[in-house]
Amino acid sequence: MSFLGLASAPSFTGVTGAALLSTLGVPLAYGDTGPLNAHQRRQRAFVIRRDAAMFQRDRPDTMSIDNGDEQLYPSRIASYTKALPHSANGEVDLNAYNALLRALGSGLRSDFEAIPLGGTVKLACPQAAYCFNMEGADSHALVSPPAPAFSSAQAAAEMAEDYWYALTRNVPFSQYGSDPSINQAVADLNMLSDYRAPKVKGQVTTDVIFRGNTPGDLNGPYLSQFLLKNVPFGAATFVQTYRTTVAGDDYMTNFPAWLAVQRGVAAGSNVFDTSPRYIRNNRDLAEYLHRDFTYQAYSLAALLLGSFGNPALAPNNYYLSSATQSGSITFGAMFNLDLVARAAIYGLRAAWYQKWLVHRRLRPEAFGGRIHAHLTGMAKYPIHADILNSAALPAVFKGTGSYLLPMPYPEGAPIHPSYPAAHAAVAGACVTVLKALYNPSFVIPSPMTASDDGLSLVNYTGSALTVGDELNKLASNMSLGREAGGVHYRSDGIEGLKLGEAAAISMLRDVATIVHEEFSGFTLTRFDGTSVTICPEC
Repeated sequence: MSFLGLASAPSFTGVTGAALLSTLGVPLAYGDTGPLNAHQRRQRAFVIRRDAAMFQRDRPDTMSIDNGDEQLYPSRIASYTKALPHSANGEVDLNAYNALLRALGSGLRSDFEAIPLGGTVKLACPQAAYCFNMEGADSHALVSPPAPAFSSAQAAAEMAEDYWYALTRNVPFSQYGSDPSINQAVADLNMLSDYRAPKVKGQVTTDVIFRGNTPGDLNGPYLSQFLLKNVPFGAATFVQTYRTTVAGDDYMTNFPAWLAVQRGVAAGSNVFDTSPRYIRNNRDLAEYLHRDFTYQAYSLAALLLGSFGNPALAPNNYYLSSATQSGSITFGAMFNLDLVARAAIYGLRAAWYQKWLVHRRLRPEAFGGRIHAHLTGMAKYPIHADILNSAALPAVFKGTGSYLLPMPYPEGAPIHPSYPAAHAAVAGACVTVLKALYNPSFVIPSPMTASDDGLSLVNYTGSALTVGDELNKLASNMSLGREAGGVHYRSDGIEGLKLGEAAAISMLRDVATIVHEEFSGFTLTRFDGTSVTICPEC
């Protein structure tokens, strides 16, 4: 049988309804005479899968477009080139870059194996960009807009923010209102012509600096409760204290060290604190995101939410109204944990397509190298005046003797392009699932903040913190924490969250077609504040 021949399904004997289910139709597991037999179930399962695929196939075509920097600069100064051979001034060997483009264009193993590397570090799984999805939208059907152009005021503002992250990484979140370096950052960020971050009456303040753009980000402490509270972990309790690095543990602060890392030379090791600590500042948060596994924060969030009982479940959870049944494999703890893990990989696949096959944006550490070369006379680049005039640059130079972006990771950024951020895409996908499964209005009991030394938790006594707001904040913490680590720009995170959200919503559409329980759908509020409902008959 040909592949296209599968589009014609045989009729169902004893099954109510047409063979072709309506889009997102109710997946009946019984017919006129009772439950479906084995043959009928196979046919019904086929139709559900077929219709889900046809739903995705028939959606309007979309196209992701890059910002044009790769074509604008033949020297590839605005493109991702890490791990390839580089010249003495930090520009990529064009033969190597062309070999990378050739491999990405052909997809052939032989072409990938022919890419010249500058050191021992390897490219991070570029062929994952071609991977197909069998649930929800295919990764290539999801769109990210063009990244800010290299010479733009927006890119300059994002680099200024990255430098200020580096300069203030050791400041406890609770001290933002009084710390001199935070106040310097606020003054400088307010001078930028295109800084797209939260503001109060048009101005950055110490209350909103470095915060995310989602609903809930400006409520309560900087750090989400899901990164602080103890988590029930089977028969144990997981205390959220983590290994942290010491103040001043920064790397790539001189040009030879920077150039070696760009060429793919293996780096050294961090210097760790002797005591595990609660996350109290952006250095701690960056190190958490240096070591976390793919969906770590969201599996812990699901376990914590589950411990709050039925009031924390989404109000339309089928089993809240059942007098005789409880959820588990569907609409219960196992279901929820599974969906969180599944969403993560769909967010990553979508991000990998954008990173390798569309945008190929250079990392902030590479942009920092361009700034250093420009200001020291090694080269001249079309860098916007907003970053060249930023007070962050002389402050960094005073501390390190260079204009390079100080990095808390010895190896710098991962070996894949910057835009959109992978951590953000995972956060967008997993948090979207959690918002669909739990009650956004549920107030988190006994909220806490970290002490300034990170050795204990202290009670938070401000306004109520809800599940919806704290999940949004968790997504932003995961996104912006990578910016605090110097490996991303703000726009990488913002668009990564949106991309992951789209991947998760698409996945939930397919999930809605396979459960048997009658329910009114997955309802959630997107990161932009709009609401969406996903159900079999919406």
